[in-house]
Amino acid sequence: MADRTIDSLLRAIADGQTNALSELYERTDKAVYAFALSILKNAQDAEDVMHDCYVNIFRSASCYHSDGKPMAWILTITRNLCMNLLRTRKRTVELTEAAWLRAEPTGEDRLILSMCMQELSDTERQIVVLHAIAGFKHREIAQFLSMTLSGVLSKYHRAIQKMKRSVQ
Repeated sequence: MADRTIDSLLRAIADGQTNALSELYERTDKAVYAFALSILKNAQDAEDVMHDCYVNIFRSASCYHSDGKPMAWILTITRNLCMNLLRTRKRTVELTEAAWLRAEPTGEDRLILSMCMQELSDTERQIVVLHAIAGFKHREIAQFLSMTLSGVLSKYHRAIQKMKRSVQ
């Protein structure tokens, strides 16, 4: 995802161009859905949060100030909506493999996601999803999850080792 393109789409949304919201959705929906799913572990809740996220983006695009990291802003909205939902419901549901496949992984990604569901902690799962599926850099993930870079790298490598052991 090109940060400049997303920045310009957010500015266009702030200017009232509704077609820009559609394009933003097409460029970011998989990352938003995968991130919400990694937190909520429920496909319907993740879809609801994704919908609410784009409604919030539409309403508050005029408040967005570009710092070159528009996905951080979008995923912060997503995370806050997820946390609000979890606080409200005070529950989580086991994530099914079918729900993960909604994020449209293919080939090796399906195997990795299947292993994540079985072997990884919630935080490890979020880090792997954000890196392997959504394509974010570890520094960005550290920002999204309010962790140190070394903490993200450590958990990522530990998660990869867990997955390797379970495949062997």
